[in-house]
Amino acid sequence: MKRFEGYQKGVNLGGWLSQCVAYTEEHFNSFITEEDIKRIKSFGLDHVRVPVDYDVFMKEQGDLDVVNSEGISHIDDCIGWCRKHGLNMILDLHKAKGYMFDAGAVPDADVFFEDEMLQETFYDTWEMFAARYGKDKDILAFELLNEVVNPDYESKWNEIATKAIGKIRAIAPDSYIIVGGVNYNNVFAVPGIKVPVDEKIVFNFHCYEPLCFTHQKAYWVEGMTDDYEMTYPEDIEYIRRKSEEFSKNHMGAVFSEVMDGEGAFFDKMFKVAVDTAIEKNVPLYCGEYGVIDRAPLPDTLNWMKDIHASFEKFGIGRALWNYKNKDFGLVDEHYAPIMEEMIKVL
Repeated sequence: MKRFEGYQKGVNLGGWLSQCVAYTEEHFNSFITEEDIKRIKSFGLDHVRVPVDYDVFMKEQGDLDVVNSEGISHIDDCIGWCRKHGLNMILDLHKAKGYMFDAGAVPDADVFFEDEMLQETFYDTWEMFAARYGKDKDILAFELLNEVVNPDYESKWNEIATKAIGKIRAIAPDSYIIVGGVNYNNVFAVPGIKVPVDEKIVFNFHCYEPLCFTHQKAYWVEGMTDDYEMTYPEDIEYIRRKSEEFSKNHMGAVFSEVMDGEGAFFDKMFKVAVDTAIEKNVPLYCGEYGVIDRAPLPDTLNWMKDIHASFEKFGIGRALWNYKNKDFGLVDEHYAPIMEEMIKVL
């Protein structure tokens, strides 16, 4: 399978310019600095994925939205730091105007797929990024949108993504563009990605499976309780039973017939995406994966070793969620006892 060269081993900088504790210059200037980029490079990684929110780099000025020079300067800084220290970078539009995967982050995320004005703003956003950062094509990739949730909008999302790719290509013909599917970038949604393919298109998915393990005790997951516990590895029937304890709806992947039979858990899960990537001759990238800081450490390490074995087997690029904070922080206190082992696995 074609590889996403330069983006094989990475980590997310979630919580910095997206999903922030505080949307203030004090936060932006201190949460991630050049020292963090140097540290990430020392881990032996080759890139960072940088989620960004529309509200950070744009602002209202009368009836128009214009570039917020202070906000966008942090993206500029990160590109400069990455160039200086030998890392590549993915610019991930985590929140667009009118759309975000997080429930409640916008009044009604589905409106984005019906509202042509919001879509035009989306295209304008990417034209701005392409004009500003197309020159950085040697170290920077563009990720159109983080996690389209509603599978009913798969066809519409393909239309929007196709048009956005055309807008970018008119300005930045040689930049990498990363496109994900629906249902929170589910790995089984990869075959549904229907966009024009060229040499710099990458198909994207996220993987937190089994969710009942990676998100145990997660306060934001519907139906999850603060005393829920699960171990890893376990057989598929055990995983299905544990999944049903809180929400079968969150665990569609493990209830697929694909997961039955012989073979490693992640090998089976990734197969449909790998087959699609081979057919389309595009690289495959896992933009997010990880285990919550409430899971047992030995089991977390087991999970990490298993998913990385499959990444390596198929040549799938990836970025761990998350570098710090957001309940998944690699460098936070929870992971300290196994951090060195984790970094070796990455």
